[in-house]
Amino acid sequence: MKKIILLQFILTLALVGCNKNDKNSASGDAAFEKLSEEYLKGYLDWRPQSAVALGLHEYDGKLANYSKASIASEVARLKEYEAKFSEIDSASLSTKKYYDWKMLRSNTKNELFSFEDLKIYTKNPMTYAGAIDVNIYIKRNFAPIEQQIKSIIAIENQAPKFYAAAKANLQDSLALPHIQLAIQIARGSAAFLGKDLLLALKDVKNDALMNAFNRANKKAIDAINDYANFLEKEKLGKANTKYAIGKENYQKMLLYGEGITMSAEAILAIGMKELQKEQTAFNAAAKIINPNKNPVDVYNDMQKEHPTVMSLIPDARKNLEAIRQFLIDNKIITIPSEVRVKVEETPPFARETSTASMDTPGPFETKATEAYYYITPVDPKWTPQQQEDWLASFNFYTTDVVSIHEAYPGHYTQFLHLNASDASKVQKIFGSYAYIEGWAHYTEKMMLDAGYGNSGDPVKAAKFRLAQSGDALLRICRLCVSIKTHCYGMNVDEATNFFMKNWYQGDKPSRQEALRGTYDPGYLFYTLGKLQILKLREDYKKQEGNSYSLQKFNDAMLDNGMMPIQMMREVLLKDKKTWNEIL
Repeated sequence: MKKIILLQFILTLALVGCNKNDKNSASGDAAFEKLSEEYLKGYLDWRPQSAVALGLHEYDGKLANYSKASIASEVARLKEYEAKFSEIDSASLSTKKYYDWKMLRSNTKNELFSFEDLKIYTKNPMTYAGAIDVNIYIKRNFAPIEQQIKSIIAIENQAPKFYAAAKANLQDSLALPHIQLAIQIARGSAAFLGKDLLLALKDVKNDALMNAFNRANKKAIDAINDYANFLEKEKLGKANTKYAIGKENYQKMLLYGEGITMSAEAILAIGMKELQKEQTAFNAAAKIINPNKNPVDVYNDMQKEHPTVMSLIPDARKNLEAIRQFLIDNKIITIPSEVRVKVEETPPFARETSTASMDTPGPFETKATEAYYYITPVDPKWTPQQQEDWLASFNFYTTDVVSIHEAYPGHYTQFLHLNASDASKVQKIFGSYAYIEGWAHYTEKMMLDAGYGNSGDPVKAAKFRLAQSGDALLRICRLCVSIKTHCYGMNVDEATNFFMKNWYQGDKPSRQEALRGTYDPGYLFYTLGKLQILKLREDYKKQEGNSYSLQKFNDAMLDNGMMPIQMMREVLLKDKKTWNEIL
């Protein structure tokens, strides 16, 4: 579920009291529903590309308007609805509407936080770099290709005006990593339009339509390259290193994004403790495999057990079915559909930025309903060593762990449950970062704890555990680096060294992770969400006693929308005193 909605910090506050008098709430619900629909329409009107990703195709061909006047208008609208939602008497709402109210009230606060505190439209050039994104019109067939091309043309024709607004909005001095990454993204976006998009449309025979497309495509490419040139010529020389959002904003991110009141300092302490714990588990698994070697060397040896160039996709497809059957046989979670995710090669236009990913349709999509688990194949143009390195990253054990995260019971299973549930429109539009990625990360450990990969051979079981532990170390390092970067002044070089020392990888992948931390402080939510879910499971198990089962808990986690885990505690736990205990 790597969609646009994953980059919005979707929110809740720790607000009081859940009304249980559903029979007396009809009038309150009606008034709130009207207000809610008004808010959602304005929200999506200003974010048309997000709406298309959700499956709302009345927004096809539309591009966001980021002019100063439009931004000011959206800020005013958000403040208006923040006030209106605050005036709602929560006691007048049914339970379901109460949680919608909490999510919408929080959403307005978080959006205003992005506009006014983080200043993403004036301080971060990455906001605009990849905005002319037309991938969805070629990777999902929700309309005839001619209609899809018309949508692409409409978007591309708006590119010059869009980037003129971007240049006018950005402040004089910007953070160096953000400028560099924005240039890289913009150049990549222009290259995609000039190469991969053309390749995807090469068989279209409508000459008049393609002539119009080629004109619009050139216009968009020129506008994007002009933006990259602008950043290189006008901004690099004035760059600063002020990319940290600061402690105060970090606490707002935690509160508005996930309803978390714990201090960043306390979370960092937990993260450092988890890092030591996971490194111990990593070393223990390596010792079972080969007690006479350094654990990192054991890990590198394990990676040599990988598929061939030809068997990469078939092996992943075969193992994915085995993982799904394990869930059923061991009653891990309910699979609410017989429809399988399709395992395919990553489309050529997406291979530069993806190794493996899940592409599910939006919750309101009615036509292009296929879901794809993409795996990027070996490029025959690579050197033998590059091919070997790539296949090593898809060793048999890591690939299964990735498949668990992306498909069963990770993101694809999240999607199936969301579609099968009675989640409201609000709950289908907005999703918590910690819930979405925390769940997928939680499932990696949960599955191995339930016995996956353990068929009686302790060495093989240890290899699965080593692969899972290696991925966990990456996510824990993200948590620590996020807080150290944005609250305590850690720079990119120091963050790179932290990843190298504690994740056991080289400079290039470690530096990429460090750079991501400069613009995505929320990547701590992979680990934090996982820890929240484990704590919630522990409390739920105590509450349910003899009626507890892992399947019962996992189903409950996926059948209540994508709300923040703090809010999920309110839904699943009866003891209100435990609602604010996150770890």
